Amino acid sequence: MIRVVVTVLVAVALLAVATPALKEARTDTTVERIGTEADRLERVAAGLAADSVAVGDPALAARTSAVVTAPSGLTAARLDRLALANATRAAASGPTPGRTVVLVYRLRGEPRRAVLVPAPTDGVGIVVDGGPVELRPGGESRLAFRLVDDPDDGPTIRISRTG
Repeated sequence: MIRVVVTVLVAVALLAVATPALKEARTDTTVERIGTEADRLERVAAGLAADSVAVGDPALAARTSAVVTAPSGLTAARLDRLALANATRAAASGPTPGRTVVLVYRLRGEPRRAVLVPAPTDGVGIVVDGGPVELRPGGESRLAFRLVDDPDDGPTIRISRTG
């Protein structure tokens, strides 16, 4: 009987010690995966800018798409929010924060974080078309990229959500 009690107490103590480490590992995994998604969005935009020519009519603009997958499962921390938004001076540093976007997310119970998705080149900007795009915090969201020649800002990649 005493062996059972000691075994249970040891198991509870080990669980109490391991729980904070598991939470930290989940958070680190989620932050890393979101950073990877931001890098992938940057590569998609750079590929479109490198292989295409900007045109004034968005209907005729070169386009491509990408799927953003929010981290989920046992190894990921839970997300309260995931969105793609135009960078502001507070969220982005650099000479042209208005021509870059950020992947904004909030882990459950923590403050909001943002990962910069910079413009593919100095001559081509990147913006979210129509304001922030809410993404599924527990699944996949499809984004459309279009390379348009904006009369005010020049060549710009516009991102919108398609699914």
